[in-house]
Amino acid sequence: MTAAESGDHLLALKVMRLTRPTLVTPRVVTAEAKDLPQNTLHKLLQEDATTARGMETIAAGSFMLLPQSFGNIYLGESFSSYICVHNCTKYPVHNVTVKADLQSTTSRINLPMHVGKELPVTLNPEDTLDDVIHHEVVEIGTHILVCEVQYTTAAGLPASFRKFFKFQVVKPLDVKTKFYNAETDEVYLEAQIQNITAGTICLEKVELESSDKYTATELNSLASGESVFPAMKMLQPLNSCQFLYCIKPIPAVADDPNALRIANDIGKLDIVWRSNLGERGRLQTSQLQRSPIDFKDLRLSVIEASSIVRIGSAFSFKCRITNTSDQSMELAVSLLAKARQNGPYTGNTEYTLGSIASGAFTDCSLTVFPVQLGLITITDLQLTDTFLKKTYKFEDFLQVFVVDTTYDLESFNIDENVQYYD
Repeated sequence: MTAAESGDHLLALKVMRLTRPTLVTPRVVTAEAKDLPQNTLHKLLQEDATTARGMETIAAGSFMLLPQSFGNIYLGESFSSYICVHNCTKYPVHNVTVKADLQSTTSRINLPMHVGKELPVTLNPEDTLDDVIHHEVVEIGTHILVCEVQYTTAAGLPASFRKFFKFQVVKPLDVKTKFYNAETDEVYLEAQIQNITAGTICLEKVELESSDKYTATELNSLASGESVFPAMKMLQPLNSCQFLYCIKPIPAVADDPNALRIANDIGKLDIVWRSNLGERGRLQTSQLQRSPIDFKDLRLSVIEASSIVRIGSAFSFKCRITNTSDQSMELAVSLLAKARQNGPYTGNTEYTLGSIASGAFTDCSLTVFPVQLGLITITDLQLTDTFLKKTYKFEDFLQVFVVDTTYDLESFNIDENVQYYD
């Protein structure tokens, strides 16, 4: 939109927002000669500039429509405007300066002018002083572009005037997040991004920038490395797209229960998109936070175990026991298979772990004998505080696959099975 202002002033100010045109499709409305409109609608189609001669009743496709107003702008896009000051008198005007500010509900930002001249300047008759300003909007709501022109009259008196241009900054995307806490320290983040603009957009980048306490892995690709999305992630208005990420704490945080308890900041989502005519927009969410972890007094983690074992052979695995309470403990460990008659494994283990200080951990080894083929679950591990006579029970903390003695274990892909239980 262009605005000109002269009035009692010697200079005219013109402001135009620079934006790409929109695509519109002509609307074809016809009627038969026997109907009430008769040939009126057909004549209107013939006079319409968007219809092709001889094919007035066939929509020829989309056309570019120039902006008709200052319009709205989407959050994360760049606001660009052309500012021009023109001397419309027959006399030189001295000491001309131009200032542009962008005012929102919470701030006022000065937009620097790069006119290639030192301000103030002298404008001779019919001379202009113009420039293009750019600013990335980062706040939703009403914005006002304030343009102020100052100069000196022929009588040597200072004069000035201002013009205001109001526009709205609206939200282009609706971002919803869900956190899923796994039995391990891993956190799975599902991000749903919905296009709430009036046109089609292309998601150029959706990336999770993890905090310094976590590492993030995107799970939006197949095992072959191929993305689960098409090459161009196009979103029609009100359409959505889901992205999945796995977040793991760094070792220094994972090994310290107190640090893990307060490390709730996961990171930020960085989203870059383009409109159907290539206009670029960028949004970054606020710091995403996981639900606080409520640790119990003791924490059990399996740090070393085979995922496939032979039936009837001794199967040993290593556990790490962490004292997450506020005081030291004298612990005894027991894994009693006799409590599970006709169970999938046999073998009893009972011994004393000794003293574990608050925040410290100790490792212990346990052994069982699988007597049943298939997937079995190791359970019923008990830790007893010998001083307070308090027992902590851990169930279903490890699963292994038991095969026959004729199977070659080296042909299997054996991974470590690591799980965490509180």
